[in-house]
Amino acid sequence: MSYVVGITGASGAPYAQTLLRYFYQKKISTHLLLTKASLQVIKEEIDLEFGPSPQGWRKGLEKMIGREYFKHICLHDLEDWHSPLASGSYKTDAMIIIPCSVHTLSAIATGQSSNLLERRADIMLKEKKTLVIVFREMPLNSIHLEHLLKLSQMGAHVLPAAPGFYHHPKTIQEMVDFVIGRVLDVLEIPNALYKRWGE
Repeated sequence: MSYVVGITGASGAPYAQTLLRYFYQKKISTHLLLTKASLQVIKEEIDLEFGPSPQGWRKGLEKMIGREYFKHICLHDLEDWHSPLASGSYKTDAMIIIPCSVHTLSAIATGQSSNLLERRADIMLKEKKTLVIVFREMPLNSIHLEHLLKLSQMGAHVLPAAPGFYHHPKTIQEMVDFVIGRVLDVLEIPNALYKRWGE
């Protein structure tokens, strides 16, 4: 199995961190795409500093995911159009954008493909592959709702970053795990990250 994870500038860096650590621990092959705005949010929310270029991001990723992350995670530059991710002929099983910002949502919904993250999302839609949008914004205006509806109608899975509370979470991480567990459910990856209703 091979997955693409896109991280954008919306609030919710702990969601991305938890998903990547899960993939890393399970030795799941992952392609990683980071926007510049995401680096600012990561710095604010989980206190990790990244260098000014993809070459300088390695230490930040080691702290965020794991020291040997590069064994299972391949980092791509958003401007690298020679990347295999730019072509529909390169097969991946699913793509998760977590968290997904308003900017990225709009770009995907309108088919802009102005960077590698947006291009790969467009490929997933046109190839009818699994695309998971973990949207993080509130309140929502009509434009947001129209874009989410359009992507849902095209086959994308829209998972708002909205944790449940019936399992009585005691920590922020337990709330994060709930959302990641639901993401993994959509990907049909067995997990025990959260207590399911009735358990």
